Amino acid sequence: MTPGFKAYSVHLFTATGAVFAMLALLEAVQGDWAMMFLWLVVAFIVDGIDGPLARRYQVKQNARTIDGVLLDLIIDYLTYVFIPAFALFQSGLLPGWTGWIAIIVITFTSVLYFADTRMKTTDNSFQGFPACWNMAAVVIFATRPDFWIILAIVIFLAVAMFTQLKFIHPVRTARWRTLSLPVALVWTALAGWAAWTGFAQPQFVTAGLVITSLYLGVVGIAQQLVPARD
Repeated sequence: MTPGFKAYSVHLFTATGAVFAMLALLEAVQGDWAMMFLWLVVAFIVDGIDGPLARRYQVKQNARTIDGVLLDLIIDYLTYVFIPAFALFQSGLLPGWTGWIAIIVITFTSVLYFADTRMKTTDNSFQGFPACWNMAAVVIFATRPDFWIILAIVIFLAVAMFTQLKFIHPVRTARWRTLSLPVALVWTALAGWAAWTGFAQPQFVTAGLVITSLYLGVVGIAQQLVPARD
């Protein structure tokens, strides 16, 4: 296979995320939150794989007619922001006006964040919370806290997007990757498990999901507090 064929194949693989987003949305409209999140987990896996493939096959040089960054951002907004926001609103976890506040805050602030040129840091991490509402929503559906707590989480994370707090990319952030990447893989497995059981998962799955989420949420901040050695 030619380098161009391989590079364009990566773009086609990335584009499947849009299909998985539509499948997730169709399940969300039916109120089948478990299947919705399963499709989002599949899209999450695709998103974790396509980046290394794009760099390996040098898509910027060998498949220039498609902007891989733009393609990725479009799909990420659907799977990371739009559909999870709809799920939080439609599921009844946020009743009445609280649901309206959450869905407006999530979609409005996230689209601004996605367009922020300062999103990425020099070590391939994110500056500010990277609008991973799909991950937050999975934990919320698995734990089902009081709606005031959910609303507080939404507002806190929305504000955190526009701070200088660092959030790692488990694949691309090199520092502590030998721990962060396995934790991210465990999180993905636990999220899939919770969704597969219709969020009637065993208690240890819930605990593991919370612990791995906390690690992925604070490890970047810990790296800011503990400077790397030369």
